[in-house]
Amino acid sequence: MTFHRTYRIALLFAIACAATALSARPDPAFSSEAQQMCTGDAMRLCGHEVPNVQRITACMVRNRAHVSPGCRAVMEREHAARRRATATAE
Repeated sequence: MTFHRTYRIALLFAIACAATALSARPDPAFSSEAQQMCTGDAMRLCGHEVPNVQRITACMVRNRAHVSPGCRAVMEREHAARRRATATAE
């Protein structure tokens, strides 16, 4: 396995973990959507943080203004879901 392929697999795994960690409720469909929408942005903006999932997540949040519209939509939807879940739990 080449370094590039290993790097890409690690990044996809990290994005899936980050998406699950950020979601109000773990949802495999969301992880797949996050991978589709955010992989390119994660590679471009946060590839230097691989394989640290927490650092990739923090980097993506810091760079929210620089991600693609599709990735931003996924991130905003998850942020809204977390806020709703927090408000419901109180």
